[in-house]
Amino acid sequence: MKDLNSSLTPGMIARWARPGQSRETGRRCLPAARWLFLCLAVLIGTAKEAAAQATPPSVLDPDLAVKAVVTGLTQPTSMAFIGPDDFFILEKSTGKVQRVVNGAIQSTVLDLPVNFGSERGLLGIALHPNFAANGYVYLYWTESPTGADSSNLADLGSIWFSTEALRTNRVDRFVWDGNTLNFDRNLIRLRSYQADAGQPLRGNHNGGVIRFGPDGKLYIVIGDNGRRGWMQNLFLGPPPGPLAPYAPADDQYGGPAPDNNHLTGVIIRLNDDGTAPADNPFFDFGATTGGEAGANLQKIFTYGIRNSFGLTFDPRSGHLWNSQNGDDSFGEINRFEAGSNGGWVQIMGPVSRVAEFKAIETSPAFSGLQQVRWPPSLIADTPDEALSRLFMLPGAHYTDPEFSWRYEVSPTAIGFLDSNALGLQYEGDMFVGGANAPPAPNLAGGFLFRFKLTSDRLSLDVANQDPRLADRVADNFAKYDITESESLLFGRDFGGVTDIQTGPNGNLFVVSISRGAVYEIFRR
Repeated sequence: MKDLNSSLTPGMIARWARPGQSRETGRRCLPAARWLFLCLAVLIGTAKEAAAQATPPSVLDPDLAVKAVVTGLTQPTSMAFIGPDDFFILEKSTGKVQRVVNGAIQSTVLDLPVNFGSERGLLGIALHPNFAANGYVYLYWTESPTGADSSNLADLGSIWFSTEALRTNRVDRFVWDGNTLNFDRNLIRLRSYQADAGQPLRGNHNGGVIRFGPDGKLYIVIGDNGRRGWMQNLFLGPPPGPLAPYAPADDQYGGPAPDNNHLTGVIIRLNDDGTAPADNPFFDFGATTGGEAGANLQKIFTYGIRNSFGLTFDPRSGHLWNSQNGDDSFGEINRFEAGSNGGWVQIMGPVSRVAEFKAIETSPAFSGLQQVRWPPSLIADTPDEALSRLFMLPGAHYTDPEFSWRYEVSPTAIGFLDSNALGLQYEGDMFVGGANAPPAPNLAGGFLFRFKLTSDRLSLDVANQDPRLADRVADNFAKYDITESESLLFGRDFGGVTDIQTGPNGNLFVVSISRGAVYEIFRR
């Protein structure tokens, strides 16, 4: 399979850009995907069916209300405002970028051939800080090598077992001409699936959120994709002994260094043209390392990340915040600085709780860490042991998460309210969504949590919201249980939340993949 840079023709670009026009022979728009974008979300059928049957979303504050801005979307993931009542919205499984004006889909401005199996598809959008002048729009998407939308994890045919086929996650730059998005350049290609001996193909831990920071740099998050190497705090790859037959090195494609096929579990920081900024934390070390791995080290801002659906910047301080899913325990909210090591696979949650992390993941109720090459029995028994196992690049540092839940609640999108439109008490607060879960007593079904920050904007002020959270851990009793975080609950029944944005009018906008809708929270 050729890189899209060389394989795109003007005709293909034109077909992708023109609403209503088919592209390759056999191209068709599939119905709503059979797989949810979120690894812990429930099977929902079509978005329209789920929306029709589900309880409408609501917020707890009686002075606020929720309304649907647009419905009938096919698994929407991310949005970007280009004007008042005018925004782009991505559809995960169709590969379409839809333009919504005054609450109605006006046109399809781009249609990409996506593989949307599991957590793949059309996932992230970011407008260039100077979008008004240059029209640059950046997209994170998983390319379908067949040229048609597909959910098949093994649709790579004769090239399935090639290293080129591994890297079908793409971040590309397009140019908005007022009517369509036109391909400009590819910035980076990233690994998109797991393919280990003795295990089924998987397409999750795929990341996909992209954001421009206040420094004008593009930040990209990708999950670990099931890799176990340097960036997942295993310097020498998998253990020897009984597990060696599964992967003599890191896997059948080499490793464990972060070459082009193993740049996973990281937040990447790039210039707007895709080059690595010279002030990245490991830029100099990458230069001395050399090769593909060295070049990729120069692009890394943060590593040690398992699975993330949330990435945003605090508009007041400029700090980077991230949400992470654990496997069955210790979902996290993090504030990451340059050179942060998130701790995965050695640590999830506070390092002081590593024994609980191990106990939950090795318990009969759960099934390990989704990869036989590093079972949870290998988790450290003490905090000191866990910290000693971290792979620390020169200048790297580990910090505990700002907040976590003992049992996984699947935090997803994360955003700030950069206005006082909902009331002064909400101005500058952080909002975190989640994967959809079956509604039941004390379980969060498509929740929204609200977090206040400390006055210096460096931490979450959870102890003042609830004294039980002074240790920054909600000690719940089961997956999706919100015990000890009830006081943080702001809204419910939003389905699988994939994006949270402050709109031009100052209200809070929430994208729901499972309901096929964008919602607006406003003051009555």
